Amino acid sequence: QVQLVESGGGLVQTGGSLRLSCVASGRAFSSYAMGWFRQAPGKERDFVAAITKSGGVTYYADSVKGRFTISRDNAKNTAYLQMNSLQPGDTAVYYCAASRSYNALVTTTSSDYWGQGTQVTVSS
Repeated sequence: QVQLVESGGGLVQTGGSLRLSCVASGRAFSSYAMGWFRQAPGKERDFVAAITKSGGVTYYADSVKGRFTISRDNAKNTAYLQMNSLQPGDTAVYYCAASRSYNALVTTTSSDYWGQGTQVTVSS
């Protein structure tokens, strides 16, 4: 069992930055690929970014490429999402996900474990 707890969300103006953190407890963090997803009101949950177990490979949705950076620190059992140049369209609840399969994270919206989500609101 893996428990995921996100933090770092909040209210920011257009063009601002936030860094989300996802702390994992339970089974070996480095055994899981990590991902970030988001869900805006009235919309489906969308993929944002993913990173392999070692952190060597990352993948991004086109909508955030060049603005967001996913990273992980396996010694701290933590994954991060650095979000720069935020826009109102980035407003959503952001969820951290842990999966035994990196391919599953980048090709589906399924994951083995999910966090509770953290709200990000970008004002215009």
